Amino acid sequence: MDKVGGVILAAGRGERMGAPINKAFLPLGDRPLLLHSIITFEAAAAVDAYIVVAPPEEMAFCRALLAPYGLQKLVAVVPGGLSRQESAAAGVRALQNFGLVAVHDAARPLLSVELLEGAVKRAAAAGYPGAAVVVAVPVKDTVKMVDSSGIVRETPVRDGLWIVQTPQVFQRDLLLRAYAEAERDGFSGTDDASLVERLGVSVEVYRGSYDNFKVTTPEDLRIAQAILGQRARRCLVHDRPIPTGGWGAYNVRAGNQDGAAPGSLAPVLPLRVGIGYDVHHFDPERTLILGGVEIPEGPGLAGHSDADAALHALMDSCLGAAGLRDIGHYFPPGDPRWKDAPSLALLADVRSILAAAGYMVCQVDLVIAAETPHLAPYIDAMQQRVGAVLGILPGNVGIKATTTEGLGFVGRKEGIAAWAVATISG
Repeated sequence: MDKVGGVILAAGRGERMGAPINKAFLPLGDRPLLLHSIITFEAAAAVDAYIVVAPPEEMAFCRALLAPYGLQKLVAVVPGGLSRQESAAAGVRALQNFGLVAVHDAARPLLSVELLEGAVKRAAAAGYPGAAVVVAVPVKDTVKMVDSSGIVRETPVRDGLWIVQTPQVFQRDLLLRAYAEAERDGFSGTDDASLVERLGVSVEVYRGSYDNFKVTTPEDLRIAQAILGQRARRCLVHDRPIPTGGWGAYNVRAGNQDGAAPGSLAPVLPLRVGIGYDVHHFDPERTLILGGVEIPEGPGLAGHSDADAALHALMDSCLGAAGLRDIGHYFPPGDPRWKDAPSLALLADVRSILAAAGYMVCQVDLVIAAETPHLAPYIDAMQQRVGAVLGILPGNVGIKATTTEGLGFVGRKEGIAAWAVATISG
């Protein structure tokens, strides 16, 4: 079989989710939504390598988010375009020397290894150059064709209607030709198969799963969480904990432990606590980054990295809780490797350092003292980003912004200070 590459699309904005960050980075269960698809591609023997496509402005964050997981098949994180079609084309072009390519939406996190491998093998059996397979499921409900005034005009026969999903698997050369002709003709399709169909190539349907739905709204996220919970309960045997890879010091357990109800979250002790503090003076020539979020009101902060005082305090609190050296030891300010480095990436490294020492983060709490700018509109995004990098829920990330009532260097608007407390377990 030809070498098979994957393209996981995480470059959408997801406005209907109503979240302050890209929905692909929102937590689902014990890990970011994006990581569920990545783990499936990692586990699929039929896939040799894959690429993640992220928004250009979130490239550093995406790399920092994935860094702690030791992904073996990830080739690169590449920037997407203004549309799904442009993003998919960018990902496919970045996959060099692959015969087949499987394009998948990160917004479908419940894809199974069996479904992915089945679709790839079906495409491989089609041979060159006509390999074109889409995963789909039959429509279960009655569908109505409705005009712009809300009047039903037609009821199509349900037997021939299918709901198309991803992955969609194609011969790479065929898909690249489809992208090129669509771009030349100014055609925009809702999926990759529609572009291939324009070439007169037959696209085969491979039976999918109703669990492989697209997470678009907060309600979808809750449904996906419920399905994950059901899967976890089916996997529990003899009160054996399920590895979570996150959520701090908590494992889902069956049965009753320390008075906990079946399926509840049971704490694992002991816990350790660390404190961190950092301060930076303002630098009007730089962009202000706090809690991993760009704050356009500025001014920025002076420092060798991006000078994110909040994350620097947080990293020190995590390292201190483990009895390790401070961030200056691991990321020396004179080292050119860390010049202008995003502190979110450094926080991901700290998580790896803790893991190597046998610890994981359970909960963190930060206080940011700033007379200017006003930080309240950015707190939610900070919680989401810090939680995603540390592998904990946003609800386990406390962030408060305050002023010093005009007192001291903060009150004189000379800089920003931050304090952090981290709770870890080992």
